[in-house]
Amino acid sequence: MKILQVNDQISIKRSVDNGTGEQRKSVVNILQEVKKSGDKALHHFTLRFDGVSIERHRVTEVEIEKAFGEIDSEMIGIIEEAANHIEDFHRMQKRESWFKTLDNGTLLGQKMTPLDSVGVYVPGGTAAYPSSVLMNVLPAKVAGVKRIVMVSPPDQDGKIPAGVLVAAKVAGVEEIYKVGGAQAVGALAYGTESIKPVDKIVGPGNIYVALAKREVFGDVDIDMIAGPSEIVVLADETASPVEAAADLLSQAEHDENASAVVVTTSEELAGEISREVDRQLEDLPRRAIAAKSIEQFGAIYVVKELADAIEVVNQLAPEHLEILTVDPMDVMAKIRHAGAIFLGRFSSEPVGDYFAGPNHVLPTNGTARFSSPLNVDDFIKKSSIISYSKAALEQNYKKIAALARLEGLEAHARAVEVRFTKD
Repeated sequence: MKILQVNDQISIKRSVDNGTGEQRKSVVNILQEVKKSGDKALHHFTLRFDGVSIERHRVTEVEIEKAFGEIDSEMIGIIEEAANHIEDFHRMQKRESWFKTLDNGTLLGQKMTPLDSVGVYVPGGTAAYPSSVLMNVLPAKVAGVKRIVMVSPPDQDGKIPAGVLVAAKVAGVEEIYKVGGAQAVGALAYGTESIKPVDKIVGPGNIYVALAKREVFGDVDIDMIAGPSEIVVLADETASPVEAAADLLSQAEHDENASAVVVTTSEELAGEISREVDRQLEDLPRRAIAAKSIEQFGAIYVVKELADAIEVVNQLAPEHLEILTVDPMDVMAKIRHAGAIFLGRFSSEPVGDYFAGPNHVLPTNGTARFSSPLNVDDFIKKSSIISYSKAALEQNYKKIAALARLEGLEAHARAVEVRFTKD
């Protein structure tokens, strides 16, 4: 890994993949065809892109029962336990409606209402992502969303991986469809004969899914357009180079564009981590991907003081931040920008990916400066409540009318004055 001395502003921002002109054109055409032809378009594009003819896109209870038979009971128990942790954590986020009354009879408040329906996209292809199901579905469930719809591309046998179906059942999903890509996003946004539209679409996907989500935004809400995964390890001389290197590679193996960075006060540790990354790469199954990630976007930054390291982290605003120092809690208090923060050597990043409870859908590419992990609030609308009494309006209507006229809006002024105009 590159070892660099920090002298100025640094960044791990990578260019956002906005797709090619041909990709964007293709996505628009797919969405228009789904809007026009519904299930017929879903059948056509599933055959074209996934290589399988699907007669009935909705997953049956028989298919779900079969999936449970393909997963051993110990793994089902692990998925259930992870789901419990995730649900318990998100229950702590839930907020209630509130109201405030004043002496003059005014009532003000905020009414919290869950979305009616949410669509969850779960990637397919060569991998299965049960954790993605749990992380996207359970906050919506806790928020009180009544209808949660899951879509995922079928494999060449016309199936969704058993682990994904088990996780969906454990999370309480009752509608699951074997459809992926931009066509699935179109079905969720616009509806077809068999899939009713939803109000919001969440979940990761490839560039075609990302472009489709951007295209339908406005007709429906979306969560975010996430970039490649990233980790920053903030370490002092007490950190284990073996453990730090392993944590770096846990993210580097995601994607060639993933970013794995160390910020440390120890030049000796920097060298040890660099050598250890090379050693651990040797027998890593996804070595080619991880090595490319480390080569392109990996770096070890050496700073003089811990305060400098903290400032560098705040510049980077990473998706994942591990703090491997003598007093991680003290350092954490000084961090302003990070999606998820992992404290100490026993809080390795995969703990948060799968099991601890906090959401693993996190802001990337420096957006932790202004955005948050996926959470219960993402599935709730807030309505303002205003109730003025006669006394309250009489006390204030002239001020309101004056403000309206300052803006040149005479009808606004008259709307409050008319209530006190004598016939």
